[in-house]
Amino acid sequence: MRLVKPKKFLGQHFLKDLKVAQDIADTVDACPDLPVLEVGPGMGVLTQYLLPKQRPLKVVELDYESVAYLREAFPQLEDNIIEDDFLKMNLTRLFDGKPFVLTGNYPYNISSQIFFKMLENKDLIPCCTGMIQKEVAERMAAGPGSKTYGILSVLMQAWYKVEYLFTVHEHVFNPPPKVKSAVIRMTRNDTTQLGCDEALFKQVVKTTFNQRRKTLRNSIKPILGKDCSLTQDPLFDKRPEQLSIQQFVDLTNMVEEELKK
Repeated sequence: MRLVKPKKFLGQHFLKDLKVAQDIADTVDACPDLPVLEVGPGMGVLTQYLLPKQRPLKVVELDYESVAYLREAFPQLEDNIIEDDFLKMNLTRLFDGKPFVLTGNYPYNISSQIFFKMLENKDLIPCCTGMIQKEVAERMAAGPGSKTYGILSVLMQAWYKVEYLFTVHEHVFNPPPKVKSAVIRMTRNDTTQLGCDEALFKQVVKTTFNQRRKTLRNSIKPILGKDCSLTQDPLFDKRPEQLSIQQFVDLTNMVEEELKK
């Protein structure tokens, strides 16, 4: 069976360490009884450890060469190997509209896009695990006051509990990436409603963090304008990385009230 050559344009770095692969596959055990969707299986290093778990399993792979390899290596998966772009898929069709666990050794060049798509389908995906760039994992898990706390931290933690599980070093990949990797797990929290306009919440978070060194009084101006009296509130003396999720919700409600005037 001919091995698949990693393709740089697809961000492919194939994991070689089987112990690490087993450990990543086992992260889905925290969300039992749900079907599993693996993104970017490549040559199936995770897939081989997900199959024995006796749960419905589908894999989605964009690389035609990897798809051919998977069909030969895992004939039992034949009907569940999807040749498609995860970012363009309608996820409600995967398991007849039922919730599922998302996992994978995610391509680093699109990992943030994968998680934003997960957010759009948060009611379908109560649990997400997998491996990403260490720097991105640290940002997602960071709390207020941290230098790495930012847009991704707030938007993910508004809906999910984010756990940084363990670090993976470069030498266990072919080809070795130039950065370290990390395995994370995200589990839906109890939030069903944010308590503010969700679209405006995203806008407020992104706008303020785009000028993260400025106080909110200045960084909110693209939304509220220069002459807003609202910015006299003490909250606006803070910088965005100092705000908790709830404070961002409160800020969003303040902004919405001001915009209605």
